[in-house]
Amino acid sequence: QVQLVESGGGLVQPGGSLRLSCKAPRMITSVFNPNIMAWYRQAPGKERELVASITPDRVTNYADSVKGRFTISRDNSRKMVYLQMSDLKPEDTAVYYCNALSSAGQPKYVWGSGTQVTLPS
Repeated sequence: QVQLVESGGGLVQPGGSLRLSCKAPRMITSVFNPNIMAWYRQAPGKERELVASITPDRVTNYADSVKGRFTISRDNSRKMVYLQMSDLKPEDTAVYYCNALSSAGQPKYVWGSGTQVTLPS
């Protein structure tokens, strides 16, 4: 079973920055590399939403709400995906998850535990 492990969340003040990391320790490189990887988030009382994605060729896509503030990147050799978040706002408070995207644009694997990002409102 594919395991996705997110880390790097925390409590941060508005305007601050955080770097989230996601690793796939049980996924072999030949499986990880062709995947479109993505970050999602789920705020309290809301549905999980797609925040950013990155193709194997490092073409990126962002939700309008984070465009210009968040940057997704990947390290295929380490099977890692990152989300650099800057100029954070209270509405960015959420649990952040990573996953791969299927060809239909749906999350591919079982969700990990996520990492909590909290900003005071």
